[in-house]
Amino acid sequence: MTASMTAFARRETNTPWGTLIWELRTVNHRYLEPTFKLPEELRGVEPMVRERLAKRLGRGKVDCHLKLSLRESTDLEMDEFVVKRLLELAHKAEALAAHAGGSLGPWRMIDLLRWPGVFKTTAVDAEVLMQTALELLDQALDDLTATRLREGAQLATILRQRLDAMAEIAERVRTLVPEIRQNFRERLMTRLQDVRAELDPARLEQEMLLFAQKTDVDEELDRLNTHITEVRRVLDDKGQIGRRLDFLMQELNREANTLGSKASDVRVTNAAVDLKVLIEQMREQVQNIE
Repeated sequence: MTASMTAFARRETNTPWGTLIWELRTVNHRYLEPTFKLPEELRGVEPMVRERLAKRLGRGKVDCHLKLSLRESTDLEMDEFVVKRLLELAHKAEALAAHAGGSLGPWRMIDLLRWPGVFKTTAVDAEVLMQTALELLDQALDDLTATRLREGAQLATILRQRLDAMAEIAERVRTLVPEIRQNFRERLMTRLQDVRAELDPARLEQEMLLFAQKTDVDEELDRLNTHITEVRRVLDDKGQIGRRLDFLMQELNREANTLGSKASDVRVTNAAVDLKVLIEQMREQVQNIE
């Protein structure tokens, strides 16, 4: 199925230590190029994230942002051993200061409570947290892939509409070819009548060759229809099709240019212009396809 390279996904979950949030943004790019913004506590998850991205995505610039909001505990528990040890050291320091004839100043309880380690904290289980982050990433990638496929389906619909319009133009030009040849022949015969008295066989051969070249657009129309059929087939393929489609856009544009250069009728010229407009519209959409 056709997949877009432009999408966004966000997943959030709560853990015993806080909230984890994954945000994934993708835009078009020639290759798969991930960038990461990870919290220090989960920096080690990056290699596994790269592996998962490579399995799920083919192309695109991917911004991966993992947020970790640690929960502030409201159930405070004092570490009595740390407090006793701090008090012992404080008393010892006061005794030393008094023996030296000095003073440390008043001991404040708030200073004691602010000391690191006085309150017990729930230790973060890094391994469990990392596994939770990876599971959440898989869910975010599911959402991202679904979005890319939905947008890809819309792009494919747009491309098929443009292809239908191109096929109609090509068929219209093909029906005009007999009339264009007849008109060109009549103009040529009129010109030959004017120079009948001094008719040059070489000049006649040159005019006939020009006539054949100017009116023979069957080959361009055939190749145009062949490329249109191939684009339709590629749109039904699985996997990465963006590069193949981009190449086919170049081929379509080449045939439209050739058709325009060989046009001997303003209607064919206008048809070539319309084809180029449609091809350019398709090329812009193809840039977003994986």
